[in-house]
Amino acid sequence: MDFGQRKPQAAGPGGDVIKDASTATFARDVLEASRQVPVIVDFWAPWCGPCKQLTPVLEKVVKAQGGKVRLVKVNIDENPAIAGQLRVQSIPTVYAFIDGRPVDGFMGVQPESAVRQFVERLAGEAGAADLAQALEEAEKILEAGDVKTAAEVFAAILQEDKHNVAAIAGLAKCYLKTGDLARAEQTLALAPPDKQSSGAITGVKAAIDLAKRGTNTGALPALKAKVAANPADHQARIDLAVALAAAGDKEGAVTELLESFRRDKQWNEQAARKQLLQFFDAWGPKDPATLEGRRRLSSLMFS
Repeated sequence: MDFGQRKPQAAGPGGDVIKDASTATFARDVLEASRQVPVIVDFWAPWCGPCKQLTPVLEKVVKAQGGKVRLVKVNIDENPAIAGQLRVQSIPTVYAFIDGRPVDGFMGVQPESAVRQFVERLAGEAGAADLAQALEEAEKILEAGDVKTAAEVFAAILQEDKHNVAAIAGLAKCYLKTGDLARAEQTLALAPPDKQSSGAITGVKAAIDLAKRGTNTGALPALKAKVAANPADHQARIDLAVALAAAGDKEGAVTELLESFRRDKQWNEQAARKQLLQFFDAWGPKDPATLEGRRRLSSLMFS
């Protein structure tokens, strides 16, 4: 199944990238606007020579960011209250606001390279926060069962950051949900070699392996009959657990593996316990079946 890809909606500045602010508009132009994108505030005065050197550099660098950062200029002669509240003691003074709070700043004239580094760092932090929020939202959408929309969001994140491991794993999970195991594996291959062993990637790999094994273990009724006929047949019981997990019966799968482990903890180098751990990897650490399964496994191991 092919998922359409859409470009993520960048948080727009909600107005001009560069503007002047007053005491009356400061809350709107800086505090509220900084909840969408970082806002840099340039405190200046007409008589300030260094300000006339710094402000054009700020404007140039901010414009180059294409709306990822906003610049607001405050004339302290006309708006002394704002300068007083923020304890501006000399000018030029520059503050950066994110989410309504000052987070960084500097005083005095700076070389263009330093100004650019300052602005780019702010834009990068905002971009990372946006991607983190998008990832969280995509996971919630996937959990709610809207696979197509979740896949579109994961794909959009990858357009911004092609090596984002969480997005790669998320998109692979979407393909897995549709039964397209080949595309799921191809998606996981997008992760850099040094990230292939990360928890997000190995979890999806375990889920893919589980899905493959689930199709090869035989029909559920036959496996249940085989276990009923010989309760000591550990391999049949493990095969049954895999088939149950593939069918969505997580509790039943855990119960069968724990029964095998209870009967003989060391059988086939603790195959039942290892299969349980693979389930936990595939389901994720927050899944109720994982949490309950780990509790029950620990109880058996230390009993």
